[in-house]
Amino acid sequence: MEAAARVTAISEFIARTVDQQPDAINWQGDQVQLLKLSDYRETLIQGLRECHDEAEAHRLVRRLRQQWYASLAAADLLEQIELKDMLAHISATADAFIEQSLAWLYPRFCERFGTPRDSEHNALPLLVIGMGKLGGGELNFSSDIDLIFCYPEQGETDHARKPIENSVFFTRLAQALVTMLDQTTSEGRVFRVDLRLRPFGQSGPVVASLSALEYYYQEQGRDWERYAMVKARIIGAGDDYQQQLSALLRPFVYRRYIDFSAIDALRKMKSLITQEARRKGVERNIKLGAGGIREIEFIAQAFQLIRGGQQRQLQTQSIYGAYAAIAELGILTQQTVDELLDCYAKLRRMEHVLQQLNDEQTQTLPDDEQRQQRISLAYQQPWSDIENMIRTTMNLVHGHFKQVIGDPDAEDEEAGELQLLWQDMIDDDTAVDVLIDVGLGKATAQLVWQQVNQLRKDVRKRGSGPRGRKAMARLVPLLLERIVQFADSDSVLERVLHVLRKIMTRTAYVELLVENSGAREQLIKLCRASSWLTQQIALYPLLLDELIDPQHLYQLPQLTEYPQLLDEFMLRLPEQEIDLEAQMDALRQARQVLQLKVAAADISGALPLMKVSDHLSYLAEAIIAKVVRLAWFQLVEKHGAPPQRDADDMGFAVFAYGKLGGLELGYGSDLDLVFIADSDYEGETSGRKPIEVQQFYLRLAQRILHLFTTRTVVGTLYEVDMRLRPSGKAGLLVTRFDTFASYLAEDAWTWELQALVRARPVFGSPELCQKLVDLRRQRLGARRDSDVLKQQVIEMREKMRDHLEARVEAQEFDVKQGAGGITDLEFLVQYLVLRFAPEYPDLTVYTDNIRIIEQAGHLGLLTDLQTEQLISAYIAERQVIHQLALDDRGNVTRQNLAKHRHAVISAWQAWLGD
Repeated sequence: MEAAARVTAISEFIARTVDQQPDAINWQGDQVQLLKLSDYRETLIQGLRECHDEAEAHRLVRRLRQQWYASLAAADLLEQIELKDMLAHISATADAFIEQSLAWLYPRFCERFGTPRDSEHNALPLLVIGMGKLGGGELNFSSDIDLIFCYPEQGETDHARKPIENSVFFTRLAQALVTMLDQTTSEGRVFRVDLRLRPFGQSGPVVASLSALEYYYQEQGRDWERYAMVKARIIGAGDDYQQQLSALLRPFVYRRYIDFSAIDALRKMKSLITQEARRKGVERNIKLGAGGIREIEFIAQAFQLIRGGQQRQLQTQSIYGAYAAIAELGILTQQTVDELLDCYAKLRRMEHVLQQLNDEQTQTLPDDEQRQQRISLAYQQPWSDIENMIRTTMNLVHGHFKQVIGDPDAEDEEAGELQLLWQDMIDDDTAVDVLIDVGLGKATAQLVWQQVNQLRKDVRKRGSGPRGRKAMARLVPLLLERIVQFADSDSVLERVLHVLRKIMTRTAYVELLVENSGAREQLIKLCRASSWLTQQIALYPLLLDELIDPQHLYQLPQLTEYPQLLDEFMLRLPEQEIDLEAQMDALRQARQVLQLKVAAADISGALPLMKVSDHLSYLAEAIIAKVVRLAWFQLVEKHGAPPQRDADDMGFAVFAYGKLGGLELGYGSDLDLVFIADSDYEGETSGRKPIEVQQFYLRLAQRILHLFTTRTVVGTLYEVDMRLRPSGKAGLLVTRFDTFASYLAEDAWTWELQALVRARPVFGSPELCQKLVDLRRQRLGARRDSDVLKQQVIEMREKMRDHLEARVEAQEFDVKQGAGGITDLEFLVQYLVLRFAPEYPDLTVYTDNIRIIEQAGHLGLLTDLQTEQLISAYIAERQVIHQLALDDRGNVTRQNLAKHRHAVISAWQAWLGD
């Protein structure tokens, strides 16, 4: 047969195997007939059943290995099997040899030493952890196999006369398994077995208990072991043991935060491998050389280690699974992933051909002409074309690798001269000179040096370990290099260093900023723009994760997408951690992250003030809905629901006043809320612990407030002000709708009706929300004595002014409370609505000041000029208050707002003057 002659001409291994076992390859014509994946295991079970001693078992597994591998090599060289299928077949043979050899040895050891038992007398297995390509199910043709042995629990065997410790039993069993697979006999061997990846390497015990493994990886695990453990997989044991191993390793391998320390660790590992390859003179190595297989693996595993803690899709042993997740998550483009996997296929095929020539573990392109000719015969191409293809492939891979991991050979481009500032021996004068040399004036240089020097002292006092101190030594000069370019460098540095002091013992965040220049740039930009943002990032360092991708940071969702985004945050919670505290933290993190995105767009100038308020208001509404539903489900689970009520129709609404009611929420705004129940208070709830319906709604309100205001490690959600409910602080937390309507009609003060102007339902069934909207419009449209109304509005404004009398310098202006400020304008708008809504019901349609002013102008209550002036004044003054909030200052400013103040004062005099 032509095919058989061709493969024996290419491969000495195939020729040798066929000579020893003429029927080793099952040919049908020129096609190789391979076993099914499950047949390897069944064939071994049947064959080992006939083996009565270790010598027979050793002969069987070696003969089957040569037979199966000759068939696989022939099919591969003839391109009759796809790469993925080839890897699956090789991995299936390895699994079968390990699993069935162990199954054959185990009962024989139990006969000699007794069966190892746990504390409940259950028999215990030896657990074999496959590492590397075996763990990933992607073993290469002549690979060794990396194994770690462990067992579930300490104890001893049940031998009647001489029981032994479980650790002794499993050590002997593991050694026997290694011998069965690794020992070279006249039939060869099955696999080279490498145990060096076990805890403590060659100096560690051959077998360890699961608890010993857990302790080791928690206390002593090293960066390269995290990389290795990405692919760890138990071979042949039940799913419960695999889940136990995954749970044990996950906190070590996958950090819960985005972990940029992984890049530096991988870069160092790659650098060591490259140096070793150079030392051995193997530049032509398609695995370890620049652009080789290892770099494709490193790219995938870098993203797995960096983001796997937050993106569960990345927690896979398979390189194909990892790249599929990387593309799905948009970490790399689909085109880049396709290119890398195409390169992977080309290099893995070449690796197989090299190894199939003589069943040798090699990844080095040959120099001798005979081997080159045999490879040409396999590829059916000239050797020069093959070499060019490999070179082009590896160049492409290395380009991608440098973009992701960085080039370990490149010279360090970090801020050279400014690194001197972190040296212990530098004196004050030299440090100031260094800063002057990079462009600072002397006075500014002295201020900057004082801040840097103090930070150095703080770092030394607070233990962050050698890794953390090294990261800070790299980070501070990089930040300084950018900050010294600003005219206000000393104040910018002060803010940035405030953040650093909060994170300097959390090395992962320091390393994130070292590794990601974009994140550094965004941190500086946000700190420079806003003292409030600086405080937020310092309080909640998890926000630093959001700075990694500027495009993502500045990409705001649609207003209606906030509920969906909150759901996505909640879905990130691991199933075993979905408790109340975790949900509270997730909501707080979501609010902080989404609010940061709004602020980033705000300070970049991409979002006008009114849109900022819209986003913050819609975010708050989405959070209110989520909080109410959380509280509802918690209570219903315990007490059941009120009669005829469910999650879609709770008989409960949230009525928002103030800034949220008026769609004018700011970054630090409280929520002014009133809780309304529209349900029959008769009867009890339907659960196993029923309570009265009124008590249910009271507890619902209490639970909502608890979810909002309890301070966790991630802060509070919102401060909630309930003083606008009927009877204020003395009133019930939940007001029945009918009681609310009666109160507004009969007992509400004028100032409460003024507040009603900026009020709207923000949660509840559509029917109940519409009832509240109708009630508001009805009460605002009720006829009242215009003279009494005018007097009450004026008196309320004067009382407020007296209570909040601002003691400020004459040249400063309190934008909120000063004459012609925001509060005057709001009172004027509220007066117009209460005064003219009976004649002009359209004044009650909107709850925000600008659209009410526009409506008043449209109805002829204000002239076109007054309308334009009041809207301009409102926007200008709100913009100043907004900027003061970002600067973390009060409402006092020296900005010239005379024109706008005059417009407000003139309108006030026209409508509310004497």
